[in-house]
Amino acid sequence: MSTENESKLNHLLSTQPLGVVLSSAWLAKQGYSLDLQKRYKRSHWFNSIGTGALIRHSDQVDYLGGIYALQTQLGLSVHPAAKTALSMQGKAHYLELATKSVQLFGGKEDSLPLWFKKRDWGVSVNCKLTSFLPADLGLVEVGHKSFKVKVSSSARAVMECLYLAPKSQPLMEVYELMEGLNNLRPATVQKLLEACTSVKVKRLFLYLADRAGHEWLNYLKLDKVDLGSGKRAIVSDGVYVPKYQITVPKELEALHE
Repeated sequence: MSTENESKLNHLLSTQPLGVVLSSAWLAKQGYSLDLQKRYKRSHWFNSIGTGALIRHSDQVDYLGGIYALQTQLGLSVHPAAKTALSMQGKAHYLELATKSVQLFGGKEDSLPLWFKKRDWGVSVNCKLTSFLPADLGLVEVGHKSFKVKVSSSARAVMECLYLAPKSQPLMEVYELMEGLNNLRPATVQKLLEACTSVKVKRLFLYLADRAGHEWLNYLKLDKVDLGSGKRAIVSDGVYVPKYQITVPKELEALHE
């Protein structure tokens, strides 16, 4: 290998964290041609993990190493979301620690590359592509191994849970999660509620916060939040809550009776 190629390789190895995927398209933009990438693979510096993606030889890369590439190299807004994000921030203690499935959310325009979808990450990966919230609103950085990824903040994560409810996310579980969020910042919640396009999510969020008796609810300017009009039946055989014009599961309404 030429001295120039060797110094390029050293630069790559020293600037990229361990445990992450390297996108071939991104590498090419950084000046590492496909031909050069092939040479690196032949020399066993890197291994291919599917079309368009490399990892360092013998590196241990989990799904978050893939998320790192999606976010920093491919410019996607795909991120750990809902219960997964809460669990990563220690806000879901009662959830099983050995998580067997993870929940991602991304924007409607996002498209997961094949290498990410086909890779066996050791967990079941579910990804919801929707623009009910702006892609960049309410995300926080969480450290993992030697790198960071953007994940949903607590308030956004609960809204994502509610987006999935009740079909693939039990509302009782979301209520338990909401109960633990007594120190949300009203300004953060306000921005998310104003930007959220799902009436169902907004009404349920306020209803659950109300049931949990959170102090921060009193500081929200609800006149600036579009809560839509008319009734919304979240479940078919439930109890109607006039204040929020929603029908919720009986066991939820019965909690504080």
